[in-house]
Amino acid sequence: MIWLRTIVFIVLWALLSALAQWLLGAPWGWILMCVALSAMLISRSLRTQRAAHWARNPEESPPVAVGPWDDILAPLYRYVRAQTRQLAESRDAMQGMLAAAQALPDGAVTLNQDLQIDWCNRVARQHLGLRLPADRGANLLNLVRAPEFVEYSHQTDWPEPILVRIAIGSQERLLMMQLTAYARDQRLLITRDVTQIEKLETTRRDFVANVSHELRTPLTVLAGFLETLRDMPQEALTQEQRDQYLSMMHEQAQRMQAIVADLLTLSTLESSPSAEPHPVRIGTLLQTVRQQVDALSAGRHDVQWQIDDSLDVLGAENELSSAFANLLTNAVRYTPDGGTITTIWERLPDGGARYSVRDTGIGIAPRHIPRLTERFYRVDRGRSRAVGGTGLGLAITKHIAMRHDAELGIVSDVGKGSTFSLTFPAERLAE
Repeated sequence: MIWLRTIVFIVLWALLSALAQWLLGAPWGWILMCVALSAMLISRSLRTQRAAHWARNPEESPPVAVGPWDDILAPLYRYVRAQTRQLAESRDAMQGMLAAAQALPDGAVTLNQDLQIDWCNRVARQHLGLRLPADRGANLLNLVRAPEFVEYSHQTDWPEPILVRIAIGSQERLLMMQLTAYARDQRLLITRDVTQIEKLETTRRDFVANVSHELRTPLTVLAGFLETLRDMPQEALTQEQRDQYLSMMHEQAQRMQAIVADLLTLSTLESSPSAEPHPVRIGTLLQTVRQQVDALSAGRHDVQWQIDDSLDVLGAENELSSAFANLLTNAVRYTPDGGTITTIWERLPDGGARYSVRDTGIGIAPRHIPRLTERFYRVDRGRSRAVGGTGLGLAITKHIAMRHDAELGIVSDVGKGSTFSLTFPAERLAE
C-alpha cells in the first residue's frame, strides 16, 4: 500500500535524523531530516510529472520506476489496452456490417421515428435518388412524394410491402418498398427493384396472347373449311373448289407447324447460354443459304454477294445457317420486286468478322427497331402474314447471336431500306 510505504519511509528518516542528532549534536539531525523530506518531495514531483506526461497518451507503455505511481499506471494501462482492443473489434464489426449492408442487392434506408434519413446503402441511392451526406436528416417524404407511399408510411404498422412507381431522372422504376420498426423508435425501409420482373410478366402475358392469336387464325380457317366440307353435299362443290379448300387448309396447317417449330427452336436456344465451338465453314454454309434465297426470290431481286471464303467461325453450323437465312429471307420478303439485296461477309479491322444483309426495301420506322426482336412483334401484321413470316425469325436470330457472343445490329431508313448485321468477336473466328 502506498500510504504504508510512505509512513515507513518517513519513520526511517526520522530515526536516522535522531541518530545524527545524538552523534553529531544539534542541528545536524534537523538538517538531515529536511534534506530527506525535500529529496522525497522532489522525487515524487518528478515521478508525478512523468505519470502526467504518459496520461496525455495512455496507449503507449507507461514509464518504469515511477515509485507509487506504478501501482496506479499498470492497471490503468491494462484497462486502456482492453478498451482499445474492444473498440477496434467493435469498429471492425461495424465496418463489416456496413460492408454487408452495402453489398445487399436490395436498398436499405435507416430512419428515425419522424422518417428522417440517417443512412442508406448504394442500392437505395440508385432506387430513390438519395445523396449522402447531403440528404442526412432530411425527411424521406420530401424526397419520395409518391402518394401511395405517403399513405403507406402514415400507417401504424406495415405488415405487407407496397409497389411504388418512381421516376429518377429519365428512368422509371417499379419498386417494392416495406417499412419495419427496430430498436427504439427507429425505422428501416427496404426497397427492391421489380421493374425487370414486371417486364418479364408483361412479356409472358403478351407471349401467351400472341401465341393464342397466331394459332387462332389458321385454326379458324381449318375449322371453317372442315365444317364446309362436312356439312355441304358432295355434289355442291366442284373438284376445283374442293382442291382449293384442301390447298388452303394445307397452307394453314404448315403455318401452324412453322410456328410450333420456331417456338421449339427458341426453347432449345434459351436452355443453353453458349454454342459449342466447332469450326464452321461460312463460305460453304452461305452456298446452301444462297440456294434457298434464289428459290424464294425467283429472280425478282438483284441479289449480290461479297463473301470472304477465308473467314470461318467457331459455333453451331445449324444455328448459324438459321440466323443467316433468317436475315436474308426477311430482306427478300420485304424488298419490292426489282430491289437490290447485298450480302457481305467480311473481316473487321479489330480482328472480328461481320455478316450483313443490306436491302432497298420498305425500311422500318425508328420507333419499331428496339422491339423487332420481340416474339411475334410485327411492324405491319397484315403484310407479315402475307409474306409468310411467323414473327419469330428475329427473336431466334438474336438468341443465336448471343450464343455465339455476336451482336445483332439493325439500321433502317423508311423508304430507303435496311441493314441487318451479325458482328462476331475475334475470339469466335476459327484459324
